Amino acid sequence: MQLDPFLAAKAHLLEGLSWDDHDDPAAAERFAEFELDPAAWVTPPGVVIEDHTIDGPHGPVPLRSYKSPAGQEAVLVWLHGGGFHAGDLEMPESHVVAAELAARAAVTVVTVDYRLARDGVRFPVPVDDAEAAWCWVVDEGFPQAGSYALGGASAGATLALSTTLRQQASARRPDRLLLAYPFAHFPVPALDTASAAAMHLLPSAMRFEPAAIAEVVRNYIGRISHLPAEAIPGAADLSGLPPTSVVLSELDGLRSSGELLLEQLAEVGVATDAHLATGMPHGHLNRTPSLGEVDVSLEFFAGALRDMARMRPTTPRSGERL
Repeated sequence: MQLDPFLAAKAHLLEGLSWDDHDDPAAAERFAEFELDPAAWVTPPGVVIEDHTIDGPHGPVPLRSYKSPAGQEAVLVWLHGGGFHAGDLEMPESHVVAAELAARAAVTVVTVDYRLARDGVRFPVPVDDAEAAWCWVVDEGFPQAGSYALGGASAGATLALSTTLRQQASARRPDRLLLAYPFAHFPVPALDTASAAAMHLLPSAMRFEPAAIAEVVRNYIGRISHLPAEAIPGAADLSGLPPTSVVLSELDGLRSSGELLLEQLAEVGVATDAHLATGMPHGHLNRTPSLGEVDVSLEFFAGALRDMARMRPTTPRSGERL
């Protein structure tokens, strides 16, 4: 279990740094150099990108749609990560992922600039924004699509699960979930001995310490005790969820949460498939497909979307009957 060779050759740039050092100009330059990929990314030809704004329960919610030139047999609503307190529509985990999936799977992808847990914003506000975006896509934005998927990365995967739990009994229930390195449990289950040893060799900026994870939860929910199951969905009743595709990062302190989630879904009869991105740290979809495992992960999700588009949804939409 080793870090991808391209990343390993640049890991020295992160030695002695933590994520709190991003505000230091010298450290920011080192982070930026580490984040350079083997090749520059360009938007796939033919993908049409449009910005939208919808009304949410807490005010306007910016969205961005990525339409494939092949049509819109299916729609994916995709939520970026960032620990609930960071991230935007421009980050690769939002912009690059959305454009790539739109082109590869011939679907429409809609990304969501949900409110971040800053300046007093806490759960359930980010979920409310995500749910408002989902309902708008299904009811108003793209009501003629044949099927609908909901997904996200890291904290965005948490929001996707939370939104799905809210819509379980609704005609808007997603037809499929796509989750990248999901954060579904707190406390996070311990890694196995070999994985923990491998993680210990990485620079601290590529690891998650327990205190940092607790602070993410405290910042998002306001506490680390008596947590709502809807906020940290691994504690919820997961029976009846739609088929779920999960991408895991091999060298990820949160990988054990994704693995436990897969076990829980299987236990309650939810159909799942999974891909383990070898040698990749948490957040590897914040890089571009010029890095081989990013390309493979994107193709895994694209395949799940193509499969969904070929199948008739099992849940009727508003006004429809099977």
